[in-house]
Amino acid sequence: MEDDDILDTSEGPQLRPQSLMLAFFGNHVLDEGDLCVYSGSIIDVLGRVGVGEQAVRSTLTRMVNRGMLRRQREGRKMYFGLTPQATRVLEDGRTRIWKQGAVNDDWDGSWTLLGFSLPDSWKRQRHDLRSRLTWSGFGALYSGLWIAPGNVDVSAVVSELGLADHVKIFHAQADQATDIELMIRDTWDLESIAARYVTFDKRWTAHLGAGSGDDPIGTRLRLVSEWLWTIRTDPRLPARHLPPAWPARPAQETFRRVAEQTAAPARRRARELLETAPAR
Repeated sequence: MEDDDILDTSEGPQLRPQSLMLAFFGNHVLDEGDLCVYSGSIIDVLGRVGVGEQAVRSTLTRMVNRGMLRRQREGRKMYFGLTPQATRVLEDGRTRIWKQGAVNDDWDGSWTLLGFSLPDSWKRQRHDLRSRLTWSGFGALYSGLWIAPGNVDVSAVVSELGLADHVKIFHAQADQATDIELMIRDTWDLESIAARYVTFDKRWTAHLGAGSGDDPIGTRLRLVSEWLWTIRTDPRLPARHLPPAWPARPAQETFRRVAEQTAAPARRRARELLETAPAR
């Protein structure tokens, strides 16, 4: 997911169709094997979170052109399935959401450093690299030197972007003279990261208090999309070097409570709504 896939507003995330589309396939297709979904079913589900039919169709076309989805015709109907590239993206997101969690209590004191120097004319390559580094937990220590907590393997990212000849990667530990907490405050916008967690927690705690009488498949789609928006700029900094009462922990608890509450109902509703076909 790229930075411009979601608009950041003062009232929280305004989710764009591609972000919701990825969440849809991650929720209902990723674990189902080689499966394609009828476009009408996708239009129905995304319509439940406010995405119009034309926006869904144009997003499907755009994602096919970008190599994220594949088309499959069955009679007069068009079905869509995941490509290997989309599967990798969704599996990475699943790891970040369900396995790593938002709180880093297990930091071993190591850092990954990545230095790069790109020609001034390579604006798109620079944007793509910075976007992928941010998702991988890096922050800009200096303009061409980025840093992330822990041992982060970004060699595949660098290779995929075709930048291996322009990037150097190191793994190191900070000297005692380095004030780690000051470095963290200088490198990452902690206030902005914390505000995302607070906003998420407030909104979804209110949802829990309102009961579960709404549409579970739509609720889960919004939940996962908003959680990804919330954690995407959080590098999972060492918990012991963060401000007291860091809001990631209660926000994550709220996310998991709503996720557990909606999991089974959303699966049942998906079985009723989604028309699928085996991928060929």
